[in-house]
Amino acid sequence: MSIKDSEEEPIEYPITSEIDLHTFRPNEVSSLLREYIKECRERGIFDIRVIHGKGTGTLREGVHRLLDQMHKEVHGYRLGDETSGSWGATLVTLNRP
Repeated sequence: MSIKDSEEEPIEYPITSEIDLHTFRPNEVSSLLREYIKECRERGIFDIRVIHGKGTGTLREGVHRLLDQMHKEVHGYRLGDETSGSWGATLVTLNRP
């Protein structure tokens, strides 16, 4: 998967079962997460962890709103537990294509 930086050059981002949103600008998160979920499903990765951090909760809420809209792709999600990031991460189960 690749995204464009401020100079419009693609940046390659490896697809694993985890994505850390700390390194992305807020206005990139929605399209990035949609593309990431699409790529995960195509590669057979159906359990993912989205790291959004604890902070004020704004990013977490945005991630959850987006996941709520993606009911064709997303089977369900929940906050992490003490071993998977607590409320700073969301564990997502994707629907199989």
